[in-house]
Amino acid sequence: MRITVLGSGTSHGVPFIGCHCAVCSSTDPRDQRTRPSILIDIGPRGGESAVGTAVRYILVDTSTDFRQQALARRVDRVDAILFTHSHADHICGLDDIRRYNEMQRSSIPCFGSADTLSDLRRIFSYIFTPMQQGGGVPKIELFPLGGAFSLGGVEIVPIRLMHGRLPVLGFRIGTFAYMTDCNHIPDESWPLLAGVKTVILDALRHRPHSTHFSVGEAVDIVSKLGIERAYFTHISHDLGHAETCARLPAGVELAYDGLVLDVLETPG
Repeated sequence: MRITVLGSGTSHGVPFIGCHCAVCSSTDPRDQRTRPSILIDIGPRGGESAVGTAVRYILVDTSTDFRQQALARRVDRVDAILFTHSHADHICGLDDIRRYNEMQRSSIPCFGSADTLSDLRRIFSYIFTPMQQGGGVPKIELFPLGGAFSLGGVEIVPIRLMHGRLPVLGFRIGTFAYMTDCNHIPDESWPLLAGVKTVILDALRHRPHSTHFSVGEAVDIVSKLGIERAYFTHISHDLGHAETCARLPAGVELAYDGLVLDVLETPG
C-alpha cells in the first residue's frame, strides 16, 4: 500500500498570505504546504467492496488546493473519497472531482459521518439539486459511515476524534492510520489504533491550540501508541521543516507535500 501526502499545511496553507517570516520565505520546497489531504493506493486487487465498482485509489478529503495537488502529483484516477470532516480546507476542492467523472465515466462514492455528508449536501447544493446546464457538476454518491467497511478488499476503520468540540474522523487501514485536525483521542478510539505502525498525525505548532495537537502533544501520542514511524501534518508556518525534524525523536518527522510512504498492511 502506498500513501502520497498531497498536502501537509494548515488551513491557511504555507506560505501565509502577506507573511514574510523565515518559513514563509523559505526556499526549502518542504516548507511549501498546501491544504491537508492524502491519496491511498491500495494496489490492484479484487475483493469485497462497499460499492459495486473496482477500487484502487482512495482520496482522503478534497482540499481547497486539490486541483493543484492532482496536477503536481499526477493523480490520474480517484475511485473513492473519504471525508474527515466538512471544514472548508477539507472539502472546497470537491468541484474538481467532475474531471474524474469525465475520465472514468462513472460517479465516485464518498464516505463520511452523517453530519459531514449533510454539510456537503448543504454547501454543494448545486450538485444534488442542479438548476443550470453547462459546465457540469460532480457526480458523487454519499455513504454515511457507521463502522468499519471494505473498499477494494481492504478494511477501512473510521476512528472517532475530537477537533475542539467537533467530532471528526480519522481512518485506519491495516497498520496505517491518518489522523488530521484533532486535539483529543476519545477513550473508545484507542483500541482501534492497537497495532498501528505508521501514522500521519496532526501537529500544528509548538504552542498549544484549542483544536489541534501541538508538536509536544503529538509526540506524546506517538509514544503512547508505540508507533514505529510518525509524520506530522496540518503544519503552520511556525515550524520550519529541517529545523523541526532535527529536534524530533527518532522515527518522527514532519510530513511534506509529495511525501510517499510504502506501508505494510499487516505486521511484517
